[in-house]
Amino acid sequence: MAQRWRAVGVLAAALFAVNVVARLVIRFAFPDDDTASGRVSLVMFLVIGLILAGTSFRWGADRPLGHWAGDLAVGVVAALALTVFVGPLLVGENPFGGGAGLFFAQIWLYLAATLAGVLVGYLTLTALGRDHRSRQLKRYAEMKVSRPRRIVRR
Repeated sequence: MAQRWRAVGVLAAALFAVNVVARLVIRFAFPDDDTASGRVSLVMFLVIGLILAGTSFRWGADRPLGHWAGDLAVGVVAALALTVFVGPLLVGENPFGGGAGLFFAQIWLYLAATLAGVLVGYLTLTALGRDHRSRQLKRYAEMKVSRPRRIVRR
């Protein structure tokens, strides 16, 4: 059980670290360039999506969807809370300094990137037939074929 929560914590920390790096790049490399900061933010969301695609691909192969989806959701929500509330403080900004529109836009964009990443990872896994359910069905089919047919006599 502790290893399960450790994996969720590592996922949340990795997602938060991506955001912190993006904020630091924007702050020090492009302080007044809105176009460049938008591009860095886009790259940040792509990296977050790729991390979650890889995570859902890996976790989906070993465990049923119901088990890993909850863990992934907890990790994403924890990382989102850190990103929205703690991330701006690390670079000397106010989390609510841009107004309500920017605050909620961050949340919606973050959730869209995470959802897209999870869907890409899980749908790729399912299309390849390597998800937990497909492997269970394959084992069942192989087991049924390998058993000799039982003859019922009356």
